[in-house]
Amino acid sequence: MNYLAIMRRDWTSNPRSDILAGIVVALALIPEAIGFSIIAGVDPSVGLYASIAIAIIIACTGGRPGMISAATAAVAVLVGPLVREHGVDYLFAATILMGILQIAAGILRLNLVMQFVSRSVITGFVNALAILIFMAQLPQLTGVTWHTYAMVMGGLAIIYLLPRVTRVVPSPLVAIVVLSAISIGIGLPVHTVSDMGTLPDGLPGIALPNVPLTLETLQIILPYSLAMAAVGLLESLLTAQIVDDMTDSDSYKRYECRGQGIANIGAALVGGMGGCAMIGQSVINITSGGRGRLSALAAGITLLVLLFVLGSYVAQVPMPALVAVMIMVSIGTFSWNSIPNLRHHPWQSSVVMLATVIVVVGTHDLSLGVAAGVLLSGIFFAQKVQRLFNIEREVSDDGKTSTYRVSGEVFFASVHRFADQMQAFNETAPNVVIDVKRAHFWDISSVGALDKIVGKLDKGGANVKVIGYNQASADIVDKFGLHDKTGFELGAIPH
Repeated sequence: MNYLAIMRRDWTSNPRSDILAGIVVALALIPEAIGFSIIAGVDPSVGLYASIAIAIIIACTGGRPGMISAATAAVAVLVGPLVREHGVDYLFAATILMGILQIAAGILRLNLVMQFVSRSVITGFVNALAILIFMAQLPQLTGVTWHTYAMVMGGLAIIYLLPRVTRVVPSPLVAIVVLSAISIGIGLPVHTVSDMGTLPDGLPGIALPNVPLTLETLQIILPYSLAMAAVGLLESLLTAQIVDDMTDSDSYKRYECRGQGIANIGAALVGGMGGCAMIGQSVINITSGGRGRLSALAAGITLLVLLFVLGSYVAQVPMPALVAVMIMVSIGTFSWNSIPNLRHHPWQSSVVMLATVIVVVGTHDLSLGVAAGVLLSGIFFAQKVQRLFNIEREVSDDGKTSTYRVSGEVFFASVHRFADQMQAFNETAPNVVIDVKRAHFWDISSVGALDKIVGKLDKGGANVKVIGYNQASADIVDKFGLHDKTGFELGAIPH
């Protein structure tokens, strides 16, 4: 499929559903953007301007159609100290540098590191995020009147029952409109969007951050920019993978890295904070029928219109309506199959998933949870591979030649088994052949172990010969091995 065909599909294949889904997303973005601004210690307009700019720009530059990006908590929690110590202009400068780093990551294809994130880590990430989304609604459900609970239950009823009657209009949008009409019409004592913070009363303008262009400024913002870029890309790429699975389609992760960078630079230039993909809003978009780039564009434009044309009405939207939508997102995001799968999947996979959930929920830091999951996955994988290593010994009829047939992967996690098994045989034959036809030497630890084994046999008076190397193993042994290699032979069977 050529580029023009792809663009036509991404923009025009689903216009009605994309626009309606974008409206739902825009309404749900308002209280979240305000909340994230509070977390970052900035005025609500900073989060709202960022959400508008990022949603509109990423619609054109991103690599995952149907995914929603805006200001996020994952980035907001990182910048509080920077704002407190140096002011909001340094936040804008750090966000521009964040975008530059993300563009560089796309050029360098750093999106390929996602290949090292296992399915168990992704499941844990999804479940933890679902729990955090639900927990974020609890402040709106404590210390309130019974009207709030009644409206939340009514909203959930509309969201889940209306699709059984019609899917012409997204049920979350209907729930927001109906509950808003009831709340405003009757004057119910419930929290509204205006209780979250003051909405901006003017359009954003384009301006560079008011900071000195010095090395000292770079030293101040670089650590924050690196953290923001890494966390933003991690959450965006994981969310892209989740949306891929939900829509049974592929995305262009490299373009997504670049697109996130461009969007963040644009957000900073209009006075916004940094952001990334939002799994909650993306799930709202997908479940509301949004599939193409038009949904993100519609969300950004609708948010702009809502704030600067219909701001007085948006301020009266009842929070219980938005809480109902976010509870739906939490329920829809959680991987319910992962609970019974705890009994059926390998225990290592279950431990990785649970560890990811626990760390993310305990720290509210998605990057730490994913890092813990990836680390555990690597440890379990190394243990599994090293257990596949084996050595078989065969002695000639005259007892003068011992042949050791090595099979498996020889690397830092299996070198001790290699040495221990060789030592356990207490070799006394004058001739020793080590056949590595079915083995592969991966690193300098494996080469060092072979050095030690050959050296010990040589000191014992044996004539040692190593045969059967594949080309890659022969190259690394020839480069890093310390002992005499004249008795080595390259194997005929490649690994």
